[in-house]
Amino acid sequence: MRPRKKDRHLPPCMYIKHGAYYLVKKGKWERLDSDYQGALVAYAKIMGGKGKGGMPKLIDDALDAMRGRLAANTVKQYEAASAKLKHHLAEFEPRQVLPRHVAALKLHMSDTPNMANRVISFLRMVFAYALEQQIVDSNPCTGIKRHTEKKRDRYINDDEFSAICDAASPYIRSILEMCYLTGQRIGDVLAIRLSDISDKGIAFDQQKTGAKLIVGMTPDLEQLIVRAKALPRKVRGLTLFCTRGGGKPVSYETVKDAFKKACEKAKVTGATIHDLRAKSLTDTDKQGNDAQKLGGHTDAKMTKRYLRLREIDVAQPPALPKKSL
Repeated sequence: MRPRKKDRHLPPCMYIKHGAYYLVKKGKWERLDSDYQGALVAYAKIMGGKGKGGMPKLIDDALDAMRGRLAANTVKQYEAASAKLKHHLAEFEPRQVLPRHVAALKLHMSDTPNMANRVISFLRMVFAYALEQQIVDSNPCTGIKRHTEKKRDRYINDDEFSAICDAASPYIRSILEMCYLTGQRIGDVLAIRLSDISDKGIAFDQQKTGAKLIVGMTPDLEQLIVRAKALPRKVRGLTLFCTRGGGKPVSYETVKDAFKKACEKAKVTGATIHDLRAKSLTDTDKQGNDAQKLGGHTDAKMTKRYLRLREIDVAQPPALPKKSL
């Protein structure tokens, strides 16, 4: 099929004639609608766009292409975004999705700005894949700004951290303390291999950013590694933290649920397991260390998002005026 010279926004086999849109196959012109949106819906129904091809297929194909380089937790987030996108864009072919459709989707999900941002970010990646595959000529997400998200400022203080660790099992406690001492994401902590540990420290290859760094060995970290290795388990796996029975790496969901239960037992509210990384970077910054280097961030602004400990100014009130003699 020869590429179009005009009306390139139209999907394959759709043409405009005498103010109406037509599907042209094997020389036969089938009228769709005089309205563009109506024509797209009619086109999708005829071409089997819903569930069999079109955007749903592109979304699935793009996600499959991404899976190999994504952390398990990221895949789950993208799968949730994928389900929402396939629902909202079921009637569309890739070339039919325009910036106004993306903007409308963003507005439709404005009640949940964080989720909306993740869905749009994933859609942007889907169309980046489509561009590489030459399925589309442009990315309709370009120029669509993110919703303003409320920045999380929860800081787990020292007493709360101690209470959470005391409420956890020795096994979970060692994982939580490793998250704090290394300042790394939970997925990277659970992926620590025994071969990553040396006298120099623990080597990390961050799953999310690809950043490589070594967290230097300290007496606290050395003692924690010894305790973690001494934890009872039937099979010794390749990773420092592994399931007690099969020697496989511990899952993110297992640690997340255990952290939640420990918080409930310790009566600590409003904290998530991700706040451990924020506490680590905040505390190391307060102690005069390089929080940006520990976090593996290339942008100092990203590090600042984690520094949640805020010093509150103490304002001195005036003294009551004294009566003159």
